[in-house]
Amino acid sequence: MYRNETHANHSPRHQGAGTYFVKHDFDGSAELTTTLAHALSDISGVDVTDAGFTLYDYIDPDALDRLFKPGAGGAQRVNGTLTLTVWDHQVTIHSDGQIAIVPPQQTPQPTR
Repeated sequence: MYRNETHANHSPRHQGAGTYFVKHDFDGSAELTTTLAHALSDISGVDVTDAGFTLYDYIDPDALDRLFKPGAGGAQRVNGTLTLTVWDHQVTIHSDGQIAIVPPQQTPQPTR
C-alpha cells in the first residue's frame, strides 16, 4: 500500500496481539513522519491524501523528525523512545527507526 517504498524498509507487518511494525530508513530521502503517516494509512485504510489525515492534531511533525534525526556527523540517536496516541492507535517510535502501532481494541460484538 505504500505509494513510495523508500519510506520504510518494508510495509507494516502484523505480529502478536494486533501490533504492527515498520522500520524507518534514516538513510532514505523520507522523513520519519512520512513513514509514520504511510504506516498509519496502511493500517487504518485512510489515504494520506485525504484532507482529514493529519498528524498535526497529535504531534508537531517537525519536532518529531528533529527528535530522532541522526545527530552531527550522522551519529544515530540511541535509547530514545516516544509513545503517543494517534487516531486511537498507540504508536511507539524507537530511535533506531522501529515503529510499533497497536490499533484500538474493539469490543467483541455479541453473536446472534
